[in-house]
Amino acid sequence: MTTKCGFVALIGEPNAGKSTLTNHMVGAKVSIVTHKVQTTRARIRGVALEGEAQLVFVDTPGLFRPRRRLDRAMVAAAWGGAADADIIVLLVEAHRGITPGVETILDGLADLPKGRKIALAINKIDKVEAPVLLKLTQDLNERYAFAETFMISAEKGHGTNALRHWLAENLPEGPWLYPEDQIADLPMRMLAAEITREKLTLRLHQELPYQLTVETESWDERKDGSARIEQIIYVMRDGHKGIVLGKKGETIKAISKLAREELEEFLGRRIHLFLQVKVRPNWLEEKERYSEMGLDFKDGN
Repeated sequence: MTTKCGFVALIGEPNAGKSTLTNHMVGAKVSIVTHKVQTTRARIRGVALEGEAQLVFVDTPGLFRPRRRLDRAMVAAAWGGAADADIIVLLVEAHRGITPGVETILDGLADLPKGRKIALAINKIDKVEAPVLLKLTQDLNERYAFAETFMISAEKGHGTNALRHWLAENLPEGPWLYPEDQIADLPMRMLAAEITREKLTLRLHQELPYQLTVETESWDERKDGSARIEQIIYVMRDGHKGIVLGKKGETIKAISKLAREELEEFLGRRIHLFLQVKVRPNWLEEKERYSEMGLDFKDGN
């Protein structure tokens, strides 16, 4: 049989369910998932197989109105991921409908290179009644001529098999880009940093998660098969450092334990994780930080 392979970009507003859908399609956690918006920063690629087709999912940052350099770089990465993809899937939350943010994305679809199939996936369908869902489907398809429409629940898996099958059918013919057992092309150092950042985001509240970043400074393989990983958490103020550390270091210990346990489960071996918190008031303006996140510093201009 002829093999197929191609890139599938998932786009939508923050919290539309792109990371959840990526993880569900791949069958493993490759993308940060939290209840907070704007948590995906880089274009994370997850790899899934469907028959003879290899689907490379690009989980893009959410599309929103950017305010800061980091925001602008994230939005540029999202549209860049869509422009480079073979197929684009727009995720819209059923219960939120056509928000101003969705309107902006619909307008932006017209500017993408021609020849790409764009599908619509209405997510979180369990949150609305059928008449509301049908009306939303009709309204969205009147605004843009989608190649296909799917009604799904990324969290529960409803409707995702039909979406996966359609994507596989519509990918271009070609050799697979990744080995059969590879589920992500994100470097392990970056994936490890994302796991720690997720634990920080879930544990801490309000604005702080968007004003910190995590970098894997060293990764040493040990003779007993374990790995020693040292990471730095960069924050912008001394007060933020105190929040991350917590009383008598309790918060950082809890975060380290959760991140280490997930890394051990993901890698299937013992991990020694060491976290350090550093204050860097201007990290949002440092080119090196963007490179570590897989973003282009110039896109933030």
